[in-house]
Amino acid sequence: AFMAANLLAHSNLFRAGIARSGAYNRTLTPFGFQAEERPFWKARETYMKMSPFTYADKIDEPILLIHGMADDNSGTFPIQSERLFAALKGNGATARLVLLPAEAHSYRARESVGHTLWEMIRWLDTYVKNAPPRGAGR
Repeated sequence: AFMAANLLAHSNLFRAGIARSGAYNRTLTPFGFQAEERPFWKARETYMKMSPFTYADKIDEPILLIHGMADDNSGTFPIQSERLFAALKGNGATARLVLLPAEAHSYRARESVGHTLWEMIRWLDTYVKNAPPRGAGR
């Protein structure tokens, strides 16, 4: 999810993106992430550069965000997707946020898995498979 959002923010390689249960604003994980052990206050620039949220105004391809509402992973609370979605919409992007009730970081309920697959197929059909050729209408 983090990589999908970053690729959309920093390249024009893709027609659309799908990001599930991601950490998009590294300032919300201020005591380190991945290989970064320094806290936010000692590495502000790194945290900002690594956050797709910082570049929400650069994401101009459609993006589907999916997140479990009960995600209790300390780096990927649902607020990550909610805030990125708000930033995207505030900047005029095409974005959809799907919140899955009672689902954690990994989706387990048959209904949630089925709904997630349906959302992703519909998204890709709309914005990739049936999209107009590049340059047409843009």
